[in-house]
Amino acid sequence: MDDIPSFFSRHTTEHFIAYSNSHIAVLAIMVVLAVLMFGYRFSIRLKKSAKTIILYTILLGLLVPQLILYYWYADQGLWDIQYTLPLELCSISQVLAIIMLITRSRLLYQIVFFAGIGGALQAMLTPDLDYPFPHFRFYHFFIVHIAIILAALYMTWIENYRPTWRSIGITMIFLNVLLVVVGGTDLLLDANYMFLRHKPEGASLLDLLGPYPYYLIVEEVIALLIFTLMYLPFVRWGRKPV
Repeated sequence: MDDIPSFFSRHTTEHFIAYSNSHIAVLAIMVVLAVLMFGYRFSIRLKKSAKTIILYTILLGLLVPQLILYYWYADQGLWDIQYTLPLELCSISQVLAIIMLITRSRLLYQIVFFAGIGGALQAMLTPDLDYPFPHFRFYHFFIVHIAIILAALYMTWIENYRPTWRSIGITMIFLNVLLVVVGGTDLLLDANYMFLRHKPEGASLLDLLGPYPYYLIVEEVIALLIFTLMYLPFVRWGRKPV
């Protein structure tokens, strides 16, 4: 029972270390789950029960950890509109992924495929995380990000949805509208969601992209390049089911 308070405690004597054994393990789990979904895609498509189980498992992965996080914020006295609103890109992708899975929206699929996978994968590889395994925040962070990726892959490999070149444009427009909305919210709340007002206080990958506000422009270029690379497999195989 003594482990339960430490599992949820806001204080930690240790900190997350990138590419530690626990980090590599969750990256491996993500790859294995994606490979299994792709490898068994034909069998899954033919079994309604399998599709339903996978769909609801992904939904639970998107919803349950987030609900527990909000309870944790409240229980630990951490609610702060400058830091805890769901206004980061992955938080927004998470909400869109939930709506996409429930409504089967093709419009949202295009955004979640590019912005969701791109953002969540970047977060998985370079986590902005303080709490190490086995803290609750470690589980929350990786379960949610893996679920975002699997949600887009499920719609692609199981439901046969496909992005197009136009999808890249739609996603870029969405991201720029989001930039205006979140940027305005940042000014109103004196916050820094999506690092639109300044870089993180500590060292980060943004340090490689130049000073403010030029790193925001570089991010746009990088996003466009990444989305183009993500679309190339569909150019190779066309829009036929794979």
